[in-house]
Amino acid sequence: MSAIDAVFYIAILVMSIVIHEVMHGFAAEYFGDKTARFAGRLTLNPISHIDPLGSVILPVFLVLTNSPFLFGWAKPVPYNPDNLSNKKWGTICVAGAGVLANFLIAIIFGLIIRFSTTFALPESFYSITALIVVVNLALGIFNLVPIPPLDGSKILFSFLPRSLASGITIFEQYSFFLLLLFIIFFSKYLSPILYYSLSLLTGLAF
Repeated sequence: MSAIDAVFYIAILVMSIVIHEVMHGFAAEYFGDKTARFAGRLTLNPISHIDPLGSVILPVFLVLTNSPFLFGWAKPVPYNPDNLSNKKWGTICVAGAGVLANFLIAIIFGLIIRFSTTFALPESFYSITALIVVVNLALGIFNLVPIPPLDGSKILFSFLPRSLASGITIFEQYSFFLLLLFIIFFSKYLSPILYYSLSLLTGLAF
């Protein structure tokens, strides 16, 4: 990956993560919790969301080391589930809002690629647009993995009976190690899903 590609990748990654987090906050506000607004986090200004490690240091390190798997995170937008008008479905919608935002961005830019191939547009346009699709698809798919603190775990746990609450707590205590193990040993299994979705949206072969 060239230096210019790396800059574009990190910029797209950061803004996609920011949109993801902001949508969590808007969904929580829709269900009655204004914690994110009071904290000043319902903004697309990346400065309000950047986590030095997850948004800057880690992505730069992965790019410089030519890592085949690139990811990052922002500071989670705060919300109080006790303030939600419907705790179960509110939690599910808050968790799913960020994922849906990433998928929506991927769909929009994927369709732009699909319907603009007949025009003589510069190659740089397709490179940047395809990168937006890839990053947002990857974020959406990865966040659906049911391992805390990913959104998939919040959605899954919301459907489980309360009798399993203690087991969930233990599961969350080891979430970092479980997530690390997944990234190292199992994240490669998400690639076929990513490339199939990419081809489906853009009409291009990958």
